[in-house]
Formats: sequence, C-alpha cells, structure tokens
Amino acid sequence: MPRPLLVVPLVLALAVGLWLTRAALVRWRDLKSAQTYELVAEQRPLLLRAGGAVLCGMCVTALTVAVALDGRSADPARAAVVAAERPAAPPMPSAAVVPEQPPVVTRFELIGKPAGGELMEGAVAGPDGRPRTVRVWLPEKYRTDQQARFPVVVMHGGTARRTADAEVPDVFEGIASAVKLGRARPFVVVAPEAPTGTEHPCELVAAAPQAIADDQALRTAVAAAFRTLPAGPGSWGVLGIDGGAACAAAAGLARPDLYGAAAAVSGRYDATALAGTGAEAPEGTAAKLLLAAAKSDTAGLDAARKLQAALHDGRGRAAKANVRISDVVQDFAPDRERVRLVRVAAQYLAESLTRTG
Repeated sequence: MPRPLLVVPLVLALAVGLWLTRAALVRWRDLKSAQTYELVAEQRPLLLRAGGAVLCGMCVTALTVAVALDGRSADPARAAVVAAERPAAPPMPSAAVVPEQPPVVTRFELIGKPAGGELMEGAVAGPDGRPRTVRVWLPEKYRTDQQARFPVVVMHGGTARRTADAEVPDVFEGIASAVKLGRARPFVVVAPEAPTGTEHPCELVAAAPQAIADDQALRTAVAAAFRTLPAGPGSWGVLGIDGGAACAAAAGLARPDLYGAAAAVSGRYDATALAGTGAEAPEGTAAKLLLAAAKSDTAGLDAARKLQAALHDGRGRAAKANVRISDVVQDFAPDRERVRLVRVAAQYLAESLTRTG
C-alpha cells in the first residue's frame, strides 16, 4: 500500500485507541468506587473498552512498522546513487606497515670540567615516569681517544633527588688520580638521581633492591649517548660513598649478573637486609664487594666487618660473595682520606672488571 494511504488508518487507530483507553480508565475508577461502598457494578463495559484499546494499540504498531519499511524502500535507486557518491573510508593502516619509531636519545649537556674530565647532565625517565637527573663524568682520555670505548662505574647517592657527585664533589679527583698513577683504567662515571619516597634512599634499597636507581632506561640512554662498553659484569661496576655506600653494596649483591664488582666507601649497613639481598641474587657469577673505610673510622670498619660476617654466614648466594675490607687509609684531613679511599675503590673496580672480562 502506498505510504500516504497507510498514514490515514494509523491516525484513526491511534485516536480510537486513545478514546477507548480513556473510557476504560473512567469505568475502572467507577468500579473501584462501587467496590469501596460495597455496591454492585457490572465489569463487562470495562473489559470491552480495555480490549478495544489493546486491539487499537496492536494496529498502531503494525501500521507504524509498515510506514517505516515503506519509507526505507521508497527509492532504492536514489539510495544506491547516494552510496556511490559517498567517499570511501580510508583503509586502516596495517600493523606490518606502521613505521618503526626511532629510539629516544637523551640529550646531555656540559655543566663542568672537574678533575680534567667533562661533567655532562641530562634527564632520563625513572620507573615512575618522572624525569630524573643523570650526570655523566667523562675522563680526560674520552676526548683524546675518539675510538676507545670505556667501562662504566655507576655511582649511587644517599640523598633523595640528588646525584652522588653533589654530595661528594671530590670523587672525580680520586678516580682521576687513580688513573694518573696507573692504578686504574679510565672509567665513565654515571651518577643517577637517588630514589625518592624516603629521606634515606639507601635504607630502602637495602631492604628492596628493586628500588636501585640504575635500570634499563638509564643503561639504554647512556649507551646511546656515550662510547661505553655493553652493560655486564665484564665492564660495569658500582660505587657508593658515605650515604650511598649501602646502595652500592645492595646493587652489587643483588645484580652480580650486571656488575662485575661493587665498592662501598665509609658506609653504614643493615647487615641482615643485605645478607637477604645477597641470598636472593640470580645464579651465576658470585658477587664481588669491597668495603673500605679510613683507619680512624672505627664505626665504619665495625659496620663493614659485621656485613662481611653476615654474608659469610648467610644462605644461598650470599655465602658465596667475595667480600674484602680495606682499613689502611689514613691522612691528615678527612677530605684527603676520602680522596685516597676513592682511589682504592677505583683500583679495586678496575682490577675486578679486568679479571671478570
């Protein structure tokens, strides 16, 4: 039936249905009133009106569907033309043809020239996504030998949101003097910002080694920006001084598969926590650890000996750790003692990485 002819019975059915519905409601109210006062009322008029309203509703539904279908198929030719004129959606790019994004390279800028080398600074995203400061000290030979690739010493700090060189500014002097005296080969020193979340990050690291600031993002950024040897026990070591000593000890004990040796200078240690860290280290090469303190630093030497004993008596991989103590350094001033202690640590790291590599 043509669309205009369907509209007329639809309107009539709708009007009749509304009238019957209203009449049924009126009869229903009358019936309820009669029941309230216990009067006799006939139900047949209510049922007839209600039935008629339902029938009209069914007719309205059927006619509405018919009108809608008739309108959709009224002009199939025009629908085809519209579909042909509509621009085709661009094809979705296939995963196989998406161009690979180049790796993000951190930009390091020169901020100083301590101990004859160059101190660079950049920002690398940490595990929490927040950018953290990373400083890299390049030895003098880095400039003069453009073909050489250098081992790496990661230097951990003991103050949240600070790098270790900010706490121990003369550390590069100690490393450079070891190189000049022929006791160590040149290192690239990487100093990441210490973890946050506590006032003393190394206490956190001792109990939870996964909080160590050296991670894959940092190693990738350093490898992309500088001529360093690949990360591994043959070419990477770790150093911590004063507040950062416990971080270095934890890193060396937890990751002997990454660090060939660790040197902790003038530190204070949670021997029980570090023994647990060493026990859970991955299978493979045993950890190598130097604990150095000045001869006059009785508290530091006592802490070092307690840690050595805890590791020796520990379980699993902890008992296999090779722990040495240096207790012979002495000088007329604490800052000169620290330079000499760093020199001893640099020599130990150079010797240990040479034997490992």
